[in-house]
Amino acid sequence: MLEHGGRLRLAAQRYGIPLADWVDLSTGINPQAWPVPPLAPEVWQRLPETDDGLEAAAAAYYGSTQLLPVAGSQAAIQALPACFAPGRVITLAPTYAEHPHAWRGHALTALPGAEIDAAVGNADTLLLVQPNNPDGQRFSREQLLAWHADLAARGGRLIVDEAFLDAEPMASLVPLAGQPGLVVLRSVGKFFGLAGARVGFVFAEAALLEKLADRLGPWAVSGPARAVTAAALADTAWQAAARAQLAANSQRLAALLDQHGLGGGAGTALFQWRPRPDAARIHSQLAQQGILTRLFETPPGLRFGLPGNETEWARLAAALTRLRIL
Repeated sequence: MLEHGGRLRLAAQRYGIPLADWVDLSTGINPQAWPVPPLAPEVWQRLPETDDGLEAAAAAYYGSTQLLPVAGSQAAIQALPACFAPGRVITLAPTYAEHPHAWRGHALTALPGAEIDAAVGNADTLLLVQPNNPDGQRFSREQLLAWHADLAARGGRLIVDEAFLDAEPMASLVPLAGQPGLVVLRSVGKFFGLAGARVGFVFAEAALLEKLADRLGPWAVSGPARAVTAAALADTAWQAAARAQLAANSQRLAALLDQHGLGGGAGTALFQWRPRPDAARIHSQLAQQGILTRLFETPPGLRFGLPGNETEWARLAAALTRLRIL
């Protein structure tokens, strides 16, 4: 299994700090989640149905009816490679590790961003996370569409994982995803803070969605998760407030890290990335104070999610003050 953020119980055991005493900044999930209301008993008692309003809410929120709900975008990440004949696949390096892991049966090449343009002409699939996880790297809309046009003209495809793009809805490629050769993944786990619901969406041409649905089987998303997600996607007032709050908090986090000698890097509305050769040492220093960050070894760096309240902000600031920066 690949390692992910959010393994708080493991950290508590390793460092001997009770679960309740941690500030978990390891996931990049909105700490101010959409407030889930009580659910009608029927959603627990009946099998999920596709005319319950989820697809309509998703189409209105994302801007496309060419969609398939899935059990988190992770389900699509694992199932998509089998929907295509073995071929040449390019991914960004570094990126979310589950993507290259899922394409192991294909001829996979992981490249730095600067080398992708020269390699696309020999690829069947270009797979990108936009903005990228963990380093926040992103490509212009014009560049993405140019790569898509090149790939689609040869029967290839551009797959874009937009898990961290909800704070910038106008940058999404979802409205174009009905075109051949363009696949876009979305998730409600990050922006809405509903990672436990395990709900995501695939946007693509109809034939691919049918093939993917056959592989995933019926009732891919539970009834309660469908009900919660439909309501969250329709709550435009909460979404607008969340975008403003996340943008401000991300800037606040960047400034705090810079102030304490952790400059450089980049980020998104939901996390900040700091590449550092001493990342493992800093990760350990913070963990010893009950601050859990996400450590990456190749390249070495730390990803910081957003604190959830003023107490957590104060604890992070105090822990950063105690760091021994080389």
